[in-house]
Amino acid sequence: MGIDQLLVIGFIAIFSVASGFLKLLKPSGAFAAFFTGLTVWAGFGLKGLTLMGVFFLTSSLLSRYKSKVKEQLGEIHEKGSARDWAQVAANGGTAAFAGVVNFISPDPVWLLVLAISLASANADTWASELGVLSKQQPISIKSCKRVPRGTSGAVSGFGTAASAAGSLLIALTALSLFGGNLVWVLFVFLFGLAGSLADTLLGAYFQAGFQCVRCNVHTEKMSHCSTPTKQVSGFSNMNNDAVNFISCFTVAILGMSLYNLL
Repeated sequence: MGIDQLLVIGFIAIFSVASGFLKLLKPSGAFAAFFTGLTVWAGFGLKGLTLMGVFFLTSSLLSRYKSKVKEQLGEIHEKGSARDWAQVAANGGTAAFAGVVNFISPDPVWLLVLAISLASANADTWASELGVLSKQQPISIKSCKRVPRGTSGAVSGFGTAASAAGSLLIALTALSLFGGNLVWVLFVFLFGLAGSLADTLLGAYFQAGFQCVRCNVHTEKMSHCSTPTKQVSGFSNMNNDAVNFISCFTVAILGMSLYNLL
């Protein structure tokens, strides 16, 4: 192993540890980020690592943006802004998979999988972090009624626009790093946006929802008010991390498959 490779590995390690110190990641999340960074670099080089860095930095900064306003969502969301290993795997697991496969058997299609998965993760994160700041409460796609901000399976105009912007950023960054044509960029953008929409659908119909037996608040948490909550919707093992991974992986594979047919 040459000095250049050691420097890159060292950079990934320092970046992961620093993210832990800055409370962007929990210790388990820092370890998962190190592994994810290694696999993406192994499969796609520094350009792939840069693309992943754009997703991580923008999503982390947005999670801190107007954090005081978002504190009220702690009653709804299962986890906080510091990401653990499951959240890193949910958003970066498909990218890591693409890196491993492309390292073993290089093929341009895996770059498309990488880009779509990150576009999907970025679209969903931007929708979540910015959508909750919308002046209007979102509408549940299941009940078609207004629901509290941060509720899974709900959409708003502002959140959808943020989702599109997040996907477009990754598509354009991938284009500037790797090159490509208009069709390739459109695939990344549209399937990235589709991943965010798929996440919303899964969140509405399959993600586990709970209700506090004391204060009746609807939440993603399995306990509230120091008491176990009651499941009122979805499947017990389908939490937000599972929803994120399934949506990212599915649209990335579908996008790759459809692109190969053209």
